[in-house]
Amino acid sequence: MAFTIAVAGKGGTGKTTVTGLIVQRLLQEKAGPVLAVDADPNANLSELLGFEVETTVGGLQAETLKKIHDLPAGVPLDRYMEYELHQALVEGEGIDLLVMGRGEGTGCYCVVNHILRRYLDSIQENYPYVILDNEAGMEHLSRRVPQGVDLLLIVSDANPVAIRSAVRIDALADELKLKIRKRYLVLNNLQGNVPEQVSGQIARAGLEVLGEIPHDEAIAALNLEGRPLSELGPGGLALTATKKLLEKALRKEERV
Repeated sequence: MAFTIAVAGKGGTGKTTVTGLIVQRLLQEKAGPVLAVDADPNANLSELLGFEVETTVGGLQAETLKKIHDLPAGVPLDRYMEYELHQALVEGEGIDLLVMGRGEGTGCYCVVNHILRRYLDSIQENYPYVILDNEAGMEHLSRRVPQGVDLLLIVSDANPVAIRSAVRIDALADELKLKIRKRYLVLNNLQGNVPEQVSGQIARAGLEVLGEIPHDEAIAALNLEGRPLSELGPGGLALTATKKLLEKALRKEERV
């Protein structure tokens, strides 16, 4: 059974960077193969991981819906779509990537989504870890990961606006009754200490902080030049912090 880590947060807080750091840390520890799922419509996890993506699941869904009545006789829809989904899976060394892409358009996607859920369920069994980069909203988790999430990391920087967004995401997970074993707040891109105002805001909201990831000039330089996180050295500030918070989270889950 795959251990699923979902990452969410307000745009601009470094949510996708944290997702990439988690993937990179697992690869360095040879914990793979890892399945990374980019479930953010503004997909850019592939760039951080150094992948070129030609097909997204969202695009495939739309195309399948157009062709649903024109499939050759004797070709079941589920077999056709599962074949196409497999083509959308980008394979790398120790890591595979699936990009969800843009959301659904007009038309009934019920059958298509059912096949997608079944496909995701089946391929996840092939990986020790599944890492999902999510959009700020959580509704799609109930569609994409029906068997549940082991660990939800809500990413925020030390900004009161971003913390309020994190609180809303946490409340939405409760409202949707999502199957999440544990969830924590991760403070990202910190420069110096967390302001007392922000610490008080976190305490009042009852969010449990898993760890802090400091600002890392090496990541800023890679982003500026469009280079992947795989070029980071293992002793970098952000990767070292990511290692610590992962170890802490997995200890809490009684998983070494």
